[in-house]
Amino acid sequence: MVVNKIKNSVKNTLKNGKNGHVWQFSSIGGVNRVNLMSGEDLLNIENLDQKLWTALSCPVDGLEIDSATLKLIDTDNDNRIRVPEVIAAVKWITSVIKNPDDLLLQRKDLPLSAIQDKDKEGKMLLASAKQILKNLGHANKPFITIEETSDRKSIFANTKFNGDGIIIEESTDDPNLAKIIANIISCIGSTEDLSGKVGITAEHINDFYTQCEAYASWQKIAEDNKDTILLFGDKTSDALNAFDLVKAKIDDYFLRCRLAEYDPASVDVINVQTTQYSTFGTKNLSSCTEEIADLPIAKMDIKKGLPLEEGVNPSWTKAVENFNQLIVKPLFSNKKYLSEKEWNEIKDKFVAYTQWLSDKQGAPVESLGIDEIKSILDNNKKDELLKLVEQDLALETETNHIFEVEKLVRFYCDIFTLLRNYVNFSDFYATGVKSIFQSGSLYIDQRRCDLCIKVNDMAKHSSMAGFSDICLVYCDCVSKARNEKMTIVAALTDGDNDNLIVGRNAIFYDRQGGDWDATIVKIVDNPISIRQAFWSPYKKVSRFINEQIEKFASAKENEMLSSAQEKVSSVGEKAAEVGLPASDAVSATPKAPPVPFDIGKFVGIFAALSLALGAIGSVLMSIATGFLKLSWWQMPLAVVGIILLISLPSMLLAYLKLRKRNLAPVLDANGWAINARLNINIIFGRTLTLLATLPDNSKVNLIDPFKKKQNPMLYVVIILIALLGIAGVVLWYLGYLTQWYTALFA
Repeated sequence: MVVNKIKNSVKNTLKNGKNGHVWQFSSIGGVNRVNLMSGEDLLNIENLDQKLWTALSCPVDGLEIDSATLKLIDTDNDNRIRVPEVIAAVKWITSVIKNPDDLLLQRKDLPLSAIQDKDKEGKMLLASAKQILKNLGHANKPFITIEETSDRKSIFANTKFNGDGIIIEESTDDPNLAKIIANIISCIGSTEDLSGKVGITAEHINDFYTQCEAYASWQKIAEDNKDTILLFGDKTSDALNAFDLVKAKIDDYFLRCRLAEYDPASVDVINVQTTQYSTFGTKNLSSCTEEIADLPIAKMDIKKGLPLEEGVNPSWTKAVENFNQLIVKPLFSNKKYLSEKEWNEIKDKFVAYTQWLSDKQGAPVESLGIDEIKSILDNNKKDELLKLVEQDLALETETNHIFEVEKLVRFYCDIFTLLRNYVNFSDFYATGVKSIFQSGSLYIDQRRCDLCIKVNDMAKHSSMAGFSDICLVYCDCVSKARNEKMTIVAALTDGDNDNLIVGRNAIFYDRQGGDWDATIVKIVDNPISIRQAFWSPYKKVSRFINEQIEKFASAKENEMLSSAQEKVSSVGEKAAEVGLPASDAVSATPKAPPVPFDIGKFVGIFAALSLALGAIGSVLMSIATGFLKLSWWQMPLAVVGIILLISLPSMLLAYLKLRKRNLAPVLDANGWAINARLNINIIFGRTLTLLATLPDNSKVNLIDPFKKKQNPMLYVVIILIALLGIAGVVLWYLGYLTQWYTALFA
């Protein structure tokens, strides 16, 4: 409701375009951004034209601000913080504290004296805050922290009732009620109380008594039909287990008897043959229990029936004995043999009992036993338990007030941090401060990248972030200490990317100081600095030459290997034809006469080479002649001009791209809705990526013990040649060389 009012207020403000508050703006990152300098600015935040906000939406998770605070602001629970929700949060917090200027302090605690107590809501919040401190044992403490308001288990640890509709054993002084609560927890289940203990709700209570009644009714059916259901009394369950254990073997026995009666000739086949016992002859019979158990339960006797005492398979002796004691003797007195008719009567006896078992109800409370269940139903405490729940729910309003204190403290401590990273992004552009979307620092290639952002969706992010014109490095990070993984994107805003390749490892430090192993998985290549652009053409030419040399060498190597393989193959074939070893065939193979040099064939090649060298020489001579005609002070300028001619296009292109670097697409790809450009110019970029520099007053030992030893005479010769060249140029410029030449050769 509040958010809807704020939305209407924002619409009216945008429509009217006027309000009495005077805003101050600063040009930051090429955009005029509002300054939030006082509590008065916060009180009028709803009147700020939404077009002047830097962001219009941001995600709840993945930011370096407590997500619990953002979830309280996100009233529609869509995991996005939008402008109306921010305005609603600011309006609420400024209405329940005395001085809105306090919010600019960004404290980590809330002084109780800061809560305004002139209206009902303020008085309620102050009383609830004091109650929290009292419950935590800090009754005289003048301030309260987020950690204290978030520790709900400690806050409600010693409370019998706390408004959550859950009662625990400690909620009653009656031991009988406490016992029933314990029984409900063990049979039906439980829910965690605000105190951290397990308890029950009204739903648990109703379900428990429903199950008890169902179980008692089910048991009553058996008690009313003992003659048919509980035929063996209390031992009926044991009798059924004994019956089930031998049922399949006894059915098998009588089926064999019927087959033998049907065809007497089949007796020898149906009965166990001697050959079946022969396999046990050389074995230890104690290891053959499974094979013995697979044999018939007894040797077939059509006239007598199933033996119950003697002649039973040793593996089934105990089972048959239990069957005889629990079932046969109670029904037929002492019998040594069981007929098939009697066996069928026994099977019929268990039909009613098995049907009753299949109709079981109230199974969750069965563990209590029928006597305990009857006692619970006879001494019905259901209404008393439900009254305890009602007594607990009566404190729901007070509990909600306690929760409101957590909201109060969180907004008091965090709301201005959100505004500085939402309304004007002043934290991002401030020196020595990191914004809430900067997740840490990446150390790689002798630099520290401070603009690192967590990536939620790699595919979506990499497709959009390229429009930022920023050199981006995506890294998969793994923390073995936390057993967690995440993906980050780091912006390289200074230095170069010569040594950055996919697969290279680095170290990432999060905002809490934890270290993560990082591996580069993708690079979005864009200019990083003017210095990199200056050397870029020369590096590209050098790389091209190296690649061509490597290709040429590789081609020649492959050509030599191919030629050698052909020769070896040819020699092997000739050796096979004449029946000689390959080594003899090589010596026996006559050498081909040398091909005479055909001068006519290479005349064209020589002519082309001569023309090419002549043209190159003419160009170089023209350049040298033109250079030597320059004045001495013009020569360095000419050299600088040539260098600029090569590097200037690359530098100009890099400069234009560096001026356009915009962080907005990177954040948009992560779920933000950025409303203004977030430029990263060259100067600001140097603060986001710090290159390695030696500490002040450092001393460097320039003697490298592993440096290649140089011949000092080589430097002397080079210096002499350079000096002679300079002297020659000077003498030629002054005309002395012409005079000496005329004097010598005229």
